[in-house]
Formats: sequence, C-alpha cells, structure tokens
Amino acid sequence: MTTLAERLGHPADARLLIVNCDDLGSSHAANVACYEALREGIATSATLMVPCPWAREAAARYRGEDVGVHLTLNAEYDLYRWGPITHAPSLVDGDGGFPRTVQEVWDHADLDEVRRELRTQIERAILWGFDVSHLDSHMGTLQLRPEFFDVYLDLAVEFGLPVRLSGASSERSIGFPFRQLAADEGVLFPDHFVYVTGGVGSRRTFERTIFELRPGVTELYAHPAIDSDELRALAPDWANRVDDHDLLVRDREFRALAERAGVVFVGYREIRDLQRAGA
Repeated sequence: MTTLAERLGHPADARLLIVNCDDLGSSHAANVACYEALREGIATSATLMVPCPWAREAAARYRGEDVGVHLTLNAEYDLYRWGPITHAPSLVDGDGGFPRTVQEVWDHADLDEVRRELRTQIERAILWGFDVSHLDSHMGTLQLRPEFFDVYLDLAVEFGLPVRLSGASSERSIGFPFRQLAADEGVLFPDHFVYVTGGVGSRRTFERTIFELRPGVTELYAHPAIDSDELRALAPDWANRVDDHDLLVRDREFRALAERAGVVFVGYREIRDLQRAGA
C-alpha cells in the first residue's frame, strides 16, 4: 500500500514533520507568537480558536499561512472566558462561557447544537479569509467519544479537510477505531501524533522526539505566546508558552538538530490538497 509520505511525493522511509501552533486567537500574545513561529521559525501550521476574543485580530494578521480550525467547545481558564458563537444553551456553563472540562461538555452538550456551533466556527474562519488547511479539537473533546467524533469526521468530509488524530496505539484505550473510520471516509491524517506531557511546554518532547521519528508524517504541537502582562494574567502556564515561542523562533540549535536528523518539515495544506485531489 502506498504510504502517505509517498503520496506526498517523498520516499517511503522519509521522516516528515508537522510543527503546529495551537491556540491562535486565544490572546494577543498567542497571535504575535504564532505568526512569528510561522514566518520566522520552524512552525509549519497553526490552528485558530474562532470563538476566542482575539480571533478576529488573528484574522487581520493573516497572510496566507497554513492555518486550520481548532474546533472549540471548552474554555478551560478560571477567569478568562469565551463561549459559543451560536449562543447554544447546552454549550455554556454557569458563567455563560464554554464548560471548563471535557467531561462537562460530554455530560451536557446537545449534539445538534455541537454540530451547528462547529460548522459555524469553520464557516466564520473561511469568511474572515482563512484558507483553512485542517481541523483539530481543542482539548481533544471531539476525538475521545464516538458520538462527538462522528461530528468531527462529518465536518472533515463536508469541508474536505484532514484532521489531527491520536496515534494508533491510543485506539484501544479510547475504545473505538477512529483512525479506520476516518480512512474509510477518505479523510487523511498524520501517521503519528506526539502528545506533550502536561499539554503545554513542548521543549523536552521536541528534543526527545526529533531523533526518534519514525518514517511517515508526524505531528508535534506547541503553544507559543510572547511574554506580556495579558498572558501572565490569563494563563497559569504562561512560562511554558513563552518557552514554546523561544523554542520555535529563536532556538537555532533545534533547527540544526532536525536538519542533521534528516527531518523534512511539511504542513497540513499539502495533505489537504492531496485529500481533495483523491476525492
């Protein structure tokens, strides 16, 4: 069977790497850092949180970079809140914003309202001028329950977009064959996904992973943000986000390590175009 790397025009044993910046639009600090990482650093892709207060400003900064939609049903911070752009009642908590935890979404969300909200997030990104390259799920909310994954997959098919998926080894613990379901629908996804322990702060994961990359397409992700009063006020993990920015933009040693390891940097747009050509 032809591998994804071969379909993208590379040898079967090529080690291709997507470096994605999560949480574009979540703050001004994230917007500045994500675009710096894409334009001056090693990032090859980013994902936009459409419902967040700074998403429109992220759109104003856009110059055609590889940006997908970080489908959002959670607002995890205690004091910094955002909510559904469709004002769906089952998608808000007592503060009027999205629930803070994944379990709260699963317990209370109406699936029709979920579908309408997420479709609207994608459509709004397109309306703002983004050439949307892929979909992923903030906090993994859509990837870990079959009924929510169905919405995720349906939207990928509807808009002709590849998706972020957990690795094959996680299918047993999650409990359903999500990778095969996506493949059956012609939806593409990277071969490997590297989870960052703790979610935010990617340096150690990047350094450990770079020489352990398997053949195929691997996705690594970070949450870059510049240091600012705004960031320190909203994000308890602000220091890790600032370090992610430094890693992606200023750390020339990491770029050199990747080059010595024979890593080829790619984005999601190539995968999207391949998926659409196949359709």
